[in-house]
Parts: sequence; C-alpha cells; structure tokens
Amino acid sequence: MTPQRVTLITLGVADLAEAREFYARLGWREHDQSQETVVFFQMHGAVLGLFPLEELAKDQGRPEARLSVGAMTLAQNFATEAEVDAAFTAAVAAGGTALKSPEKVFWGGYSGYWADPDGHVWEVAMNPFWTLNDDGSLTLP
Repeated sequence: MTPQRVTLITLGVADLAEAREFYARLGWREHDQSQETVVFFQMHGAVLGLFPLEELAKDQGRPEARLSVGAMTLAQNFATEAEVDAAFTAAVAAGGTALKSPEKVFWGGYSGYWADPDGHVWEVAMNPFWTLNDDGSLTLP
C-alpha cells in the first residue's frame, strides 16, 4: 500500500446539474462511469467527483452535518504565466468567480484564484522552481 496518495477528490455541490454543466464549460470531459447522482472526471492518476451536498453528508455517516467549502484549495500548475492567465480567463468565462487575478507572488511564482459555482476554490499557478512532466503532471524535484 502507498499511503501518500489521493485517488479521488469528491466535491459536494448544491446543484449537480449546474456543477456538471460548469465543469463541461471548462472543457472537462465527463467519464462514462458517471451516474444520475454522481459525476466523475478522469484526471492524471486521480478522479474528480461531484456529489450532492446532502447525499455526501449522508454517505459520510453524518446526515445532519452542514457541509461547507473554501477551507482548502485545489490547484492546477502551468508551465507559463500566459497559460495561467488563459486558465483563469476560461474559468471566469465558464461561470466561475474571480477571487484573485493572477499576479506575481511573494514566493517567486505567479498565481491567481477562482471559485466554482459552489465556492470550491481553485488556484492556477506557475512555479518557476518546479518543472511539469510532459503530460502536465507534477513531481517535486
């Protein structure tokens, strides 16, 4: 067993149809394993899932919980500042909310933040100290 891994990230969403349409507008292709109550997107080595908030709380064994968002960030790293700008612009054009426009940041890179319709926060970044693999995945040096 490899303990340091994440194979599935599930985002709780208020409106599954709206979330599905938003990620489709971003250019994400839904996997055929999606069902009426859950949507899956294959990523590099992992899967992103969308699941209704109330159903996610029930599945977690805490049906009375009010699930929330914003306490974590999902990130996409890019090779250039222009790619960061393009990804940020595409997310906002698809219906995402601009939180912080991409800019040069204190740690020497370039990044910005946007949120999906449910408030899940995404960072788009270029880190000059990290080289992306040919397939866009990231392995720390």
